[in-house]
Amino acid sequence: MYDIAIIGGGISGASLAYELSKYELRIAVIEAENDVSVKTTKANSAILHAGYDPKPGSLNAKLNVEGSKLAKEICRKLDVPRKQLGSLVVAFSEEDLVTIEKLYERGIENSVPDLQLLSKEETLEREPHLNKDIYGSLFAPSAAVVNPWEYTIAMAEVAIQNGVDFYFNQEVIAINTQENYFDILTEERSFEAKRVINAAGVHAGEIHEMVAEPTFKTIPCRGEYYLLDLEETDTVNHIVFQCPTKVGKGILVAPTTHGNIIVGPNAEDIDETLVNTGQDTANTAKGLKDVAKGARKSIPSINLNNSIRNFSGVRANTDREDFIIEEVIPGFFDMAGIKSPGLTAAPANSLYLIELMKEKGLELKRKENYVDERKRIHFNEASIEEKQALIMENPDYGRIICRCENITEADIRASLHQTLPAQSVDGVKRRTIAGMGRCQGGFCGPRVVEIIAEELNISPLDVDLDRFNSPVLVSESKEVL
Repeated sequence: MYDIAIIGGGISGASLAYELSKYELRIAVIEAENDVSVKTTKANSAILHAGYDPKPGSLNAKLNVEGSKLAKEICRKLDVPRKQLGSLVVAFSEEDLVTIEKLYERGIENSVPDLQLLSKEETLEREPHLNKDIYGSLFAPSAAVVNPWEYTIAMAEVAIQNGVDFYFNQEVIAINTQENYFDILTEERSFEAKRVINAAGVHAGEIHEMVAEPTFKTIPCRGEYYLLDLEETDTVNHIVFQCPTKVGKGILVAPTTHGNIIVGPNAEDIDETLVNTGQDTANTAKGLKDVAKGARKSIPSINLNNSIRNFSGVRANTDREDFIIEEVIPGFFDMAGIKSPGLTAAPANSLYLIELMKEKGLELKRKENYVDERKRIHFNEASIEEKQALIMENPDYGRIICRCENITEADIRASLHQTLPAQSVDGVKRRTIAGMGRCQGGFCGPRVVEIIAEELNISPLDVDLDRFNSPVLVSESKEVL
């Protein structure tokens, strides 16, 4: 019998597990995929928003600003890449100037620190490649970029170190409400828990309806992106936004923690029936054309020919404007509709829900020997002397497998044995960035497959690309011939 079962291993579920693992509780995280952060969490803009956009007084506004502050400390403790670059919301007309003034006032009301309204000249001094026809901008120094999957993995690993059980490839198909607990069913087994947290992202509505009548409608929204080669690193210095509209924050151009430039997203509502079909995260000619047009409005000289990858993600929008963090029936809580700025707000969302559960009777006792740190070896960022010492200790550090990102054989082998180990080629990629460079795994991919097979003692034919049962290889070529 678990005290709490969390359904969903994205940023919301992992963050909640991390915060709850500080207490004397039996906790389970039940995830339908074979890893954390494989849906919305891995495919977004990777931005920790400052908090000037949400409506004052909303949960969204309160938890955005709090989450941004918490993320800074969590990333420091857990050795997660984060860069505080600041953001600019650029005005392209007199009407836009009125909009950014309203955003400034909203940000002040939301307690966003150090906001500034910049003139055209001040903006272009910061971002010389911007469209010369701009009128000015809103500058938010507290905005940052983060590695979203590493952020999620880090919190999940600390939770595991503190006793949380993670169960993968366990899609929830039914929940039976018993007198004092819930019986959660998957195809393979059942879980018993006194309380359940629904953090299932785009599937949160389905999980909710297993215990109660619907109170919200999920409206999955696809956003498409370009990821540019490191040659384009100097394109922008800050996170560059356009003025927000009713469909979102517009097309952004921003650096990533690895130095690439990310461009996007558009916003296209898709039918719920397309989720998990592959069509939900497909790239389209129209979508990418819209993204390109929007990007060139901000940065006319941007070179999208240096795109090394296009991808898309699905946001868990609902027909309710705010985050949905509430008790549905006694002991069952929704953490749903966690759209932008959900990545930013995640740790604050978790603390808010914990307080709500306390109000509803959850008793908490702090652990005495709680582990709240995590360190990793970053060979590709080390000095020459540090690299030499690592190679002397482990010769596998002397063999570069991913030439684009300088990822070693030791990095890849370690990712398969860390607290939350990789289970696939993309799992290795999320933990090491092997395959994220210019060739997108064209050079290192076969060797990564070979290393996974060696370390896990499986056939190369059984190595998955990403999700469970997505083999990279289908047969031995000599057998076919």
